[in-house]
Amino acid sequence: MSVPLLKIGAVLSTMAMVTNWMSQTLPSLVGLNGTVSRAGASEKITLFQSPEEGWQLYTSAQAPDGKCICTAVIPAQSTCSRDGRSRELRQLMEKVQNVSQSMEVLELRTYRDLQYVRGMETLMRSLDARLRAADGSLSAKSFQELKDRMTELLPLSSVLEQYKADTRTIVRLREEVRNLSSSLAAIQEEMGAYGYEDLQQRVMALEARLHACAQKLGCGKLTGVSNPITVRAMGSRFGSWMTDTMAPSADSRVWYMDGYYKGRRVLEFRTLGDFIKGQNFIQHLLPQPWAGTGHVVYNGSLFYNKYQSNVVVKYHFRSRSVLVQRSLPGAGYNNTFPYSWGGFSDMDFMVDESGLWAVYTTNQNAGNIVVSRLDPHTLEVMRSWDTGYPKRSAGEAFMICGVLYVTNSHLAGAKVYFAYFTNTSSYEYTDVPFHNQYSHISMLDYNPRERALYTWNNGHQDL
Repeated sequence: MSVPLLKIGAVLSTMAMVTNWMSQTLPSLVGLNGTVSRAGASEKITLFQSPEEGWQLYTSAQAPDGKCICTAVIPAQSTCSRDGRSRELRQLMEKVQNVSQSMEVLELRTYRDLQYVRGMETLMRSLDARLRAADGSLSAKSFQELKDRMTELLPLSSVLEQYKADTRTIVRLREEVRNLSSSLAAIQEEMGAYGYEDLQQRVMALEARLHACAQKLGCGKLTGVSNPITVRAMGSRFGSWMTDTMAPSADSRVWYMDGYYKGRRVLEFRTLGDFIKGQNFIQHLLPQPWAGTGHVVYNGSLFYNKYQSNVVVKYHFRSRSVLVQRSLPGAGYNNTFPYSWGGFSDMDFMVDESGLWAVYTTNQNAGNIVVSRLDPHTLEVMRSWDTGYPKRSAGEAFMICGVLYVTNSHLAGAKVYFAYFTNTSSYEYTDVPFHNQYSHISMLDYNPRERALYTWNNGHQDL
């Protein structure tokens, strides 16, 4: 008798009764050649010699409705895990999922900014129309002032057009990601009937285009902060969460640290999606407790302030060991010079496009914020700047492109109020609104890989 077709995507147990199997199709789907031996009313299709080496299929008697009832013995789980194509497919699926998550964040941010851009474009056109209409009704001086102001705004037109073009590019990228996800899902059902090299190239191309799109933002002066997106509400009022700023795009692990002092437990989630669902995580138990919430993950290691000391600790996740620890000369600790909310936030570690930074204060600096570049290997201070801004008056702070931005409060109504430029050793006061959705920020960090601000706001993890 012949063995009818059963989709290879069906779930099989170690000894499962399956119907509608086609013996000619299974070997080609899994990339194997089988041999068939007939023995009267039943037959045996042997693809390998034993279940440990591969598939074995047995058929039994014919059912009353004419179908053949078959028993399938699948190989040990380790055999499947060694299959190169299955492993590559799984890796590709994970990469596409990571790209999709990054696209969602980028699209949300871009959509909000585009609304602002369109409003500015409408305002410019309205101003131009009013300027033309008012040609004869204004004094020469007033008219010239308006004309000069309009001339200053004209270069923005090309920027607006480029921004709209970039937005269209993001929409096309999103559609390509969806198409690729559909292709991978179909391949997963067919167990490998597709060109993996072609898929790998498509994934790499999408990652490169996404990275290039994000890099277009470049380094410049901060002029606005978009409204945050709440990723999850988990833990106590104070804490920190972060991703590795130096990790490749395929690595979207999330680290979670609840509380602001004496804590030692760090949860590592495999992806942002797992963090949202609270699944697929491992636990690291730090050998020394932390103080504050100013931790950062950089190139596979956690940098944090050791509790009741001014010691910086570098903990390596893979080896689960402390690689180096060093005192930060003169740095206050144990709530001597915290941010306005307290919480042992004397020392705050940050990463931007140029490397690892520490923000703290000393008695010698009269409680003003000091920002220092640290060598990530030795934790030695490479250079320091005295910003002149009192740390107890700061709500939180973050670094972007070598510029330290400081908020004037951790509560509702906070603004980015102060900026210190390390490249020129100069500062300026700013007035950038900062949406404090849950009214109590205890952690604020910039991620240069994603060009996004991570916040812990009253038990909510925002992005």
